[in-house]
Amino acid sequence: MKIILKQDHDNLGKTGEVVNVKDGFAMNYLIPNGVAMKANTSNMKVLDEIKKQQAKKLEKVTAESQKLAGELSGVQLEIKAKAADDIKLFGSVTNGTIAEALIHKGYTIDKRNILLEEPIKEIGSRTVDIKLAGNVMAQINVSVVKDEA
Repeated sequence: MKIILKQDHDNLGKTGEVVNVKDGFAMNYLIPNGVAMKANTSNMKVLDEIKKQQAKKLEKVTAESQKLAGELSGVQLEIKAKAADDIKLFGSVTNGTIAEALIHKGYTIDKRNILLEEPIKEIGSRTVDIKLAGNVMAQINVSVVKDEA
């Protein structure tokens, strides 16, 4: 029996996909639990409409993310940190620290979207990647300076 998935399913596929399953599995589990619906002509039309709406929404989100990426490319972050000498930091600058500094500049970015391979442990400047919605990437310049206080 062909069905349309209404939710992501580990073994079957993602939302909106048309898959073939055994009749009993579809009638006794997937359809009654709201995981899927029969793949008939009316449901296929509904699926096409939903996909069009999702495509428009993704296009809008991508455009907004590209605009934000353009704004972020001009951002210079200066983070003050205590250092043992002129190079090594006592602690480290993490993606959470960078997210807080971005909040002070007026940008709310989730720390999980700030892509640092490892925390910054030395004074200096770096380019940091940020993953935005719609698979858009942005880069900011982060300068870690010695805190004289």
